[in-house]
This record gives sequence, structure tokens and C-alpha cells, in this order.
Amino acid sequence: MSRLEGRIALVTGASQGIGRACALELAKAGATVALAARNLDKLAEVAAEIQAAGGAAQTYALDVASEDSIKETVKAVIAAHGSVGILVNNAGITRDILAMRMKKKDWDDVLTTNLTGAFLMSQAVMSSMVKARWGRIINITSVVGETGQAGQANYAASKAGLIGLTKALARELASRTITVNAVAPGFVETAMTGILNEQQTSAMMSIIPLARAGTEADIAHAVAFLASEEASYITGHTLDVNGGMYMG
Repeated sequence: MSRLEGRIALVTGASQGIGRACALELAKAGATVALAARNLDKLAEVAAEIQAAGGAAQTYALDVASEDSIKETVKAVIAAHGSVGILVNNAGITRDILAMRMKKKDWDDVLTTNLTGAFLMSQAVMSSMVKARWGRIINITSVVGETGQAGQANYAASKAGLIGLTKALARELASRTITVNAVAPGFVETAMTGILNEQQTSAMMSIIPLARAGTEADIAHAVAFLASEEASYITGHTLDVNGGMYMG
């Protein structure tokens, strides 16, 4: 039996990048995956990929910046599957600019999507997990939430906030056999990092001891591990997957 067979996993931002990779890996491990994002066409492609490999997946329109959308999506997933056992809070945006020039809307948009959205998603699935007395909440944070980054005050604050949220929820939910952990990617080859020029990429590589960028699969493997029974004694932890660029 696959190690996540019978589990229902809800992945936000599942239409591309790290979210897509996490969805594929969780499905490979046997979970039924609820794919959630704003782009239903891209979600359909991910669902088809999972189904072609013999897995199970359904798609749900979700805007994590909207509390109503979050509530409606989680309600629909629970109605369809009875529960949510695994939540991967992956959806995120950037609005990079130096703090001196950052508009309040740039700050609000990033914090609302990256941090408040993760809180509301977690809150929405808690009763299902508490009832089952089992659950996994996995927050995708970032190395910049641990180190800071010039030009990303909003993004770094949101990702640092996710680490604090992870620890607080881990303490609140541990008595119900619900673990809450975070995965902090470093420099990963995604559409978000694809905009960097050659000089920026070279500078980033110079501070990575393993001398390579991470892959989306590297992150997905970490998420699948934290979702498994093998990780049942790990909670409140931030797992750094960064090739050694930050050793906290």
C-alpha cells in the first residue's frame, strides 16, 4: 500500500511550479489530491497528468486572497471527500521593490496572499483534522524569511510570518495528532526565479555550497516526507531545502 493511500491532500497554488510538483508527488504516494488555484485550465492539465499516472485528483478554483473563496473551496473539498488530511499552503506572490518605494498595496497584497491566506486555509481545515484526530499542515516558506532580502521586505516578512504561524499552530494542534511544519526552499528553478539575469543567477550560485539550484522535485520530496507517518514525531519545524545556502 502506498504510504499516503486514503489521505486527502489539498494543495494551494497547484497549477504550476512547486505546487504542481507537490501535487504530483503526493498523488504518487497514494493521496487523492484536491488541486486548488485561480487558473482552472492549468489545474486541469495537472489533474490529467496525475490521472494518466493512475492517481486521483480534482480541481477547485481558489483565490487565497479571498476569505469567501477559501471557505467555499474547503467546504467543497470536504463535501466531496469527507475530510482534508493534508494541507499544503503553497500559493504565494511577489511584489519586489525597495522598501523606500514600496506602496502600501504592494505590502498588503503580498501579506494577504502569502500569510493571511495560509492562516485562513489552515483555520478552514482544522475542524476536519481535529475530528479525525490526524492531520498534516505544511507551509511553504522561503530562505528569505530566515535571512531577509533587499527589495523583498513584504515577501520576507510574509515568509517569516509563516514560520511563526507554523510554530504557533504546531503547539495548538499537537494534542490532536496534527503536525504543522514548514519547508523553506532556497534558490529553486521556477518561473519566479526565471526572470533573473545571468549575473544575478551566478551571484546566487556562488553562495550555495552544493553549487546548484534546487528543483521543484527537491521541495516536493520534502513535503511528501512531512506528510507521511515517518514524520509523525516532527512538528513546529522548518525544513531548509536550500543546498546549504542558509544553515540556521
